[in-house]
Amino acid sequence: MELGSILQFLDKKTILVTGGAGFLAKIFVEKVLRSQPNVKRLYLLLRAPDKKSANQRLQTEVIGKDLFKVLKQKIGANFSSFISEKVTVVAGDITHEDLGIKDPQLKEEMLRDIDVIVNLAATTNFDERYDVSLYLNTFGAKHVLDFAKKCSNIMVLVQVSTAYVSGERDGLILEEPYHLGNTLNGAPGLDVEAEERLVQQKLNELRAEGATDEKIKFTMKDLGIERARRYGWPNVYVFTKALGEMLLLHCKEDVPLVFIRPTIITSTYKEPFPGWVEGIRTIDSLAVGYGKGRLTCFPGNPEAVVDVIPADMVVNAMIVSMMAHANQRSNEAAIYQVGSSVRNPVRFTLLHEVAHHYFTKHPWINKEGKPVIVGKVKVLGSMASFHRYISIYYLLPLKGLELVNTAFCQYFRGMYLELHRKINFVLRLIDIYRPYLFFKGIYDDINTEKLRIAARESGGGRNRHLLL
Repeated sequence: MELGSILQFLDKKTILVTGGAGFLAKIFVEKVLRSQPNVKRLYLLLRAPDKKSANQRLQTEVIGKDLFKVLKQKIGANFSSFISEKVTVVAGDITHEDLGIKDPQLKEEMLRDIDVIVNLAATTNFDERYDVSLYLNTFGAKHVLDFAKKCSNIMVLVQVSTAYVSGERDGLILEEPYHLGNTLNGAPGLDVEAEERLVQQKLNELRAEGATDEKIKFTMKDLGIERARRYGWPNVYVFTKALGEMLLLHCKEDVPLVFIRPTIITSTYKEPFPGWVEGIRTIDSLAVGYGKGRLTCFPGNPEAVVDVIPADMVVNAMIVSMMAHANQRSNEAAIYQVGSSVRNPVRFTLLHEVAHHYFTKHPWINKEGKPVIVGKVKVLGSMASFHRYISIYYLLPLKGLELVNTAFCQYFRGMYLELHRKINFVLRLIDIYRPYLFFKGIYDDINTEKLRIAARESGGGRNRHLLL
């Protein structure tokens, strides 16, 4: 694989980024604008009813973030005019045809000018409603592809997926495609169109019954888990992302297509500065829970490899893959798994030691202004030991509270119901995340490594700050 200068590739390019207010999308936008200010234009698709609302989201949820402080320092007083010139916000929604773009003149302009599309719009909620996840992660991706086909000068479509479309497989997991009808457990009958009909039928039934919004929400959540596990996927998120990959691969025709499959994305490693993260992400919630003294036990394999990858490394892979596959038309898609489990494996025990060292030296300050003293977490090496722990320390006291509540004529009813709700919530979360707590897979990244080597050796050293 031979690559030229990546910065030269970005020069005067027009790029559409969907899910423009998302975590990775912001890092991608900042990276492109800072590395190549001569990029022609970035279209940011944001969910909004109109352009005014979309512009407000751009200012508060994207440009206004601390992430852009390095770019602001670089551009200086002309920052606002620079953003106005380079970034066009688009009110839209990928769950609709033509991405829900209502302005015909803007749509015509985009179809004429766009060179690259990066689809980052998705719901990453493991416990999402099936209808929401299917329409966004699967059929939303198809709408992005349909839009790409209409673009006169489309060079490549980058679909950001997830490495965990692999499900619960053990051993070395290769960078291989999933085709329509493939299932992880060999179960027959998986049909994307049939899944859509099933969702619509279930929604119609619930509405005909006069079901409450709450009932519809939980029924659709349960349906998502049931359909995912029927075909071997552990949750609705990875199931619908896998369906999205299948649908794009089947329908791509000659559109150059890249699948980026990151593992667990963490804060930035280097760019624009170390440690930037937004919100409490998957693995961050464990660190926060531990620092606050709330995580006293944890079910999982202490020797398991936790495959984490910094966000800026994922963005670098996205950018390099764009250039590598621009105008490379074939029947296949390029697949890049971006992770650390092969080349720099991190075990759960190491994460625990680092967290203990950090919070011992820099303790969390509670609401009373006192430091939280952290101890070692009790690691429960099997689901059986976890359920025993829950039974002894939570379910038995809950049963005792139930008896006391009955004896005192429901005096403790509020306390009992709240505790019952919290325990059920934890048990559901553990059930959803269980496959990752005892995960034994290692993600092969040979394609990504080849991309990294090509970027390092090409471009006369000009690609050095875009290395993976």
